[in-house]
Amino acid sequence: MPKNLVIVESPAKARTIERYLGSDYSVLASYGHVRDLPENPGKGKFGVDVDHDFAPEYVISDDRRKQVTAIEKAARGADAVYLATDLDREGEAIAWHVAEAAHVPSSKTHRVTFSEITESAIREAFAHPRDIDQNLVDAQQTRRIVDRLVGYTLSPLLSRKVRGGLSAGRVQSVAVRLVVEREREIEAFSAREYWTIEAILATATGDTFPAELVRIEGEALAVADEATAARHVAALRDTRPVVRKVVVRTQKRSPAPPFTTSTLQQEASRKLSFSPKRTMSIAQRLYEGADTPDGHVGLITYMRTDSTAIAGIAMGEAREVIGERYGSPFTMPKGRVYKTKSKGAQEAHESIRPTSFRRDPDSLAGTLKPDELRLYRLIWQRALASQMAPKELETTTVELADGPYELRASSTKTLFEGFSRVYTEGRDDGSDEDEEGSGRRIPELAEGDPTTVRDVTPTQHFTEPPPRFTEATLIKALEEHGIGRPSTYAATISTIVDRGYVRVEERRLRPEPVAAVVTDLLVEHFGDYVDLEFTARMEEELDEIARGERAWVPLLQAFYAPLRDRVAEKRRELRRRDFTTEETDEVCSLGHPMVIRLGRNGRFLACSQYPEHKESRPLPGDEPPPQAGTGEVCPKCGEGTLVAKNGRFGPFVGCSRYPDCDYIKKDGPPPPDPLPFEVTCPKNHDGHLVPRRARRTGNVFWGCSNYPKCDFTTNYEPLGGVHDADDGPLARKGDAAICLVCGSTSETAPDDIVPGGRFAGGPPDPAALARPARGRRPAGRGRPAARAGAGRSTSRRTRPTEPAAGA
Repeated sequence: MPKNLVIVESPAKARTIERYLGSDYSVLASYGHVRDLPENPGKGKFGVDVDHDFAPEYVISDDRRKQVTAIEKAARGADAVYLATDLDREGEAIAWHVAEAAHVPSSKTHRVTFSEITESAIREAFAHPRDIDQNLVDAQQTRRIVDRLVGYTLSPLLSRKVRGGLSAGRVQSVAVRLVVEREREIEAFSAREYWTIEAILATATGDTFPAELVRIEGEALAVADEATAARHVAALRDTRPVVRKVVVRTQKRSPAPPFTTSTLQQEASRKLSFSPKRTMSIAQRLYEGADTPDGHVGLITYMRTDSTAIAGIAMGEAREVIGERYGSPFTMPKGRVYKTKSKGAQEAHESIRPTSFRRDPDSLAGTLKPDELRLYRLIWQRALASQMAPKELETTTVELADGPYELRASSTKTLFEGFSRVYTEGRDDGSDEDEEGSGRRIPELAEGDPTTVRDVTPTQHFTEPPPRFTEATLIKALEEHGIGRPSTYAATISTIVDRGYVRVEERRLRPEPVAAVVTDLLVEHFGDYVDLEFTARMEEELDEIARGERAWVPLLQAFYAPLRDRVAEKRRELRRRDFTTEETDEVCSLGHPMVIRLGRNGRFLACSQYPEHKESRPLPGDEPPPQAGTGEVCPKCGEGTLVAKNGRFGPFVGCSRYPDCDYIKKDGPPPPDPLPFEVTCPKNHDGHLVPRRARRTGNVFWGCSNYPKCDFTTNYEPLGGVHDADDGPLARKGDAAICLVCGSTSETAPDDIVPGGRFAGGPPDPAALARPARGRRPAGRGRPAARAGAGRSTSRRTRPTEPAAGA
């Protein structure tokens, strides 16, 4: 029996580590967190004892009891228990929770951490175990309690004063605020017209090159209308610009640093169109390991980090790989060291890099899944490029003038590719990096050289509003403001989308109407708690707890008391209609004033006398497009007309007299054509088979005309002939004809079956009647009946609303 027990989060990580440690070690997975605050602590409770130093009331998750029991049992028989969970605060907290929940004695407990799952890193970590860092545990616990206090105090207020089911969060609400404020900037933006003017100039030898008009009479170009542009174009045609100055400048451009969690999510969004959540899921698999030519090994370092550091050994390996693949000019004499810029970065961690630079992406093409390979290639290229020589550029700028007009021509050429041979960082709005003037060629010019104007082209432009956030740029904004941490970015984006505050359209984040209402309420009445600086300051205080510089209980006491009192005050003071209704000049059909209300599907006009009068309609400009049938007399009541409406599941056509008449026009595929012959139902022999169309899928199937008394159905098209052995109807199954009673195959091809004819068949084959539709029970399979058999009916476990075959 192994003497040592090792606990990690995931089974994949457990399998990888167990290969390196040998038979003296048993590795179990906790499957993430095993304890947490209760989801439903009861009305008015938080799962935190706010009256006794905010003691958390942890409970073991129902789906983790099995793991905790197994760990506890294994720990009793082990000499030592090594907690090898991730090396961040979350991992430290998981280690502590496992030890507490499984009642592992502190004398047996050892904490080991590593930033990559390789044999050398694992053995080094186990050679230097330590105790659980209680400061890190306290920091994570404080974050969890703060988030619970904010969510469980503000969310009920929003549900009561705005709309049921809404939620608020310390980071979530700030992220929503950023999206809402960006949308308002866009709405308030007024485009301004401006013009640029480009001239094609020719040298004395006939060489041509483009030049931009940059100044008129010493002032920067500011042409605001077409008439002014035309006047300058006409004047420029008659000029003879002379070269006033030629400047040739060389510059070196350094590569981007290796990935942090934030920059990986941003770049994967730009270049691979991955969501942050998808990126982190794939990165987790790369970190935990895969089968490679070198065996099962972790492919990248730990993916939740805000550090750009690279270990010295990794730098040396990168230099060797760069020299072998690209030559010594592309290498650096010493490894390039980057200083982390993000607030609160944990410099003890490494950046995200391959565990071995020699394991290039092409060597893993047959091992990794396509998405895994794409992300690994991105990480490998970025990390390798970060240790390569800079890119060298030469920019030539020529200044020309004639009279009041000053022009400029520029051209950039690459002298040395450097890191760009491997990787160039993407940009958020626009194409990948493109140096100004690249691709242009300027002929040899000297000061005093004359030129002539061959052509002049004016171009109209309009200023553009700031772009909507993408998931990548929102993460970047949160990081720049010091809000959230590497482990929270992806979860924050997913939360604001899942909770209905934001929707993703063409990879851009657009706020829903309720997001603006909630943001206004929180900013006006709880401004401190959704303030960017306040939220960033809270992150800094959590970092201080992690470093042992601040006690966590006083921080919670100072935070919670004002929040509790403010919420109690606003619960009495605020009224729901102040946030969900807005007066208008519109009137309803009865002459009552109409107001704008906020519903689950957005804002709409509603009668102010609701619920006595329930009339509502879309806001002007939001009306759904006209639908077929609108204006017809209602076929049910004969009094109302069919009008276009918008419901929970989208637009539909219904009676204008609703709720007095609840008629809804059903649209869908046309009914299937009837059979040109009659086929007796093989189950009850009283009805006959008729074609029907499944409501959900639109597929055609055949069922008994006596439904629901008889629920026989089949997906096989009846052919009209019968099996001579048992009078069972024959039906088409691919290229064969089968009997719907016994399942035997006819000796006659389906196209040769004559309605009313009798045809011989082979031995019974009930399996042949298995229904082809995925996930459904077989149709027409013989079940012993009064005669040779009867068709299989639909399931008895649920009462069908219509025959389910073919659905």
